[in-house]
Amino acid sequence: MGWIAFAGVFGAFLLTHSLPVRPAVKSRLVGVLGARGFTLAYSALSLVMMTWLIVAADRAPFVFLWEPAPWQRDAALVGMLIVCLLLALSIGRPNPFSFGGLGNDQFDPARPGVIRWTRHPLLVSLALWAALHLPPNGDLAHVLMFGMFAGFALLGMGIIDRRKRRLLGEARWSALRDAVAAGPLLPRPESWSTTALRAAVGIGAFVLLLMLHPVAFGVSPLP
Repeated sequence: MGWIAFAGVFGAFLLTHSLPVRPAVKSRLVGVLGARGFTLAYSALSLVMMTWLIVAADRAPFVFLWEPAPWQRDAALVGMLIVCLLLALSIGRPNPFSFGGLGNDQFDPARPGVIRWTRHPLLVSLALWAALHLPPNGDLAHVLMFGMFAGFALLGMGIIDRRKRRLLGEARWSALRDAVAAGPLLPRPESWSTTALRAAVGIGAFVLLLMLHPVAFGVSPLP
């Protein structure tokens, strides 16, 4: 794959992630698919496009930028465990601050879970995943790809904050934010058993990624 084809995939990724979340387009899609259907469809689209871009980066011309080092792999291993736990503790939970979230009317600011640490755990997970994969992949195509993912996630947090302020109203949004921030840094979970189960799922997902990484990407993350 040449640079033009790689740029085309890059552009397709950006286009498919920007159009569906524009208010006018999103409202139409939600009207057809429903809120849950839109979330599932958008998640599936994101996964497909991300996979396509990763494959395109692997096939792009190799332009060497820096040497690999053992610490890069070690940092990625530790960091990806944190990413998996963060995802497991946040997916499918009420989150009125973000673009997703299920049952947001049931959100309890006194027990916000990981939202006490970040309003956008899914985007933080994406940014961490991308940042952790930058050092071990010191070629131009992967640096462009992972750098774009990280920038996309960081920029998205501000965009979603602005949209949610408009949708909820400044007073409601600020009240929710302040109520969450007023709680303890380590909030008590609504259910210890559910939290433990989610943590176990996160650890299991991490182990599964370690096993599948050589098959899916041709490189083992283990030393």
